Amino acid sequence: MAVQRTYDLSLWLIAKVEKFPRSLRFSLGERLMDRSLDLLEALASAAYAKDKMALLERANLSVTSLRFLLRMSFDLKLMGSDSQEFASAKIEEIGRMIGGWRKSLERQKTEAREQ
Repeated sequence: MAVQRTYDLSLWLIAKVEKFPRSLRFSLGERLMDRSLDLLEALASAAYAKDKMALLERANLSVTSLRFLLRMSFDLKLMGSDSQEFASAKIEEIGRMIGGWRKSLERQKTEAREQ
């Protein structure tokens, strides 16, 4: 489930950000953690909300932000290549799950209109 994958990624990111140099921990590191937690919150809320699509849109924006922030972290050598591979794979997996969830909702909406 996307919520669990995001939870795991958030835990992993928190541990990584703690190792950032102080000069970047409270700027880039804090933004990384914020985006990760925003994503987790949006997905957890979508799991229980009636209007899931708006929350999934918000989650999708958080995934995009996370991609760029992680890329910046790697480019600044704050994380190694193993971390880059791990985080990129997790982000891609979460993005695919969100996309599948959205398509499923669109299909359900279309089927409901046809009936």
